[in-house]
Amino acid sequence: MPIVMVGGHTRNIGKTSVIEGIISQSSELEWTALKVTQYGHGVCSTYGESCACQTADHRFAITPELVDDSGTDTSRFLRAGAKRSLWVRTKQGELFSAVASIKEEIERDENVIVESNSLRRFIKPTVYLQVVHAQREDFKESAQQYFDLADAYVVVSETDVRDLQPSGNSSMQLLAHAVQKNRPVFKLSEERVISEDLMAFLRARLRS
Repeated sequence: MPIVMVGGHTRNIGKTSVIEGIISQSSELEWTALKVTQYGHGVCSTYGESCACQTADHRFAITPELVDDSGTDTSRFLRAGAKRSLWVRTKQGELFSAVASIKEEIERDENVIVESNSLRRFIKPTVYLQVVHAQREDFKESAQQYFDLADAYVVVSETDVRDLQPSGNSSMQLLAHAVQKNRPVFKLSEERVISEDLMAFLRARLRS
C-alpha cells in the first residue's frame, strides 16, 4: 500500500501538523495514521511509565486511538479525518522488534501516513518527507541518518525558501545540498498551512 513517512530534524517543529494538514486535505484517501514513539532507558513502552521491566512482551506496544478529542497526536489524526490512528511505542533501540507487527497492522489499509524518522531504516515509503525548521539548530541523529533519503523537504520559516541561508545551521547546510540536487522544497507557514504545491506533489507520487 502507499506509505507517506514524515520525519523532522528536531522535536516540536510541526511534524504532527503536517500530517494533520495532509489528512484533512485528502481524507478521501482513507488514511491510517501512525505515531511512532521511542522511550528512553527504563521506561515501559506498554504503559509509558518508569519501570524496570525487561521482558520481551514489553519491548513494544501498538495501541489504536479511539477518540478524536483527547488532545494527543493520534487523536488529532482522527479529528483531521483519518480512518484509523495507531500509537506505536517501543523502547529506545527496539523499534526493529515492532516492524513485523506494524506491517501486519497496516497490510490491508488503503493509504498509510507515519510520523517517524527511525522507521525509515526498516520500511521504504512511497514518499519520505523531512520537516525542517530554518531557525532551529538542534539536529536529531535519526534525522541526520536519513536526511538525504527524503523525497522532498517541508521548511517551516517566515522567510522565502529561496532566501534561506545554509551557514551556521547543519540542517540548512544539508537542505542546501538537497536543493542543489533538485529535490523539491515546500514552504510551511508558521500557522502550519499545507501548500497546494505539496498536496499536488503527494497526489502525483501516490498515483505513480
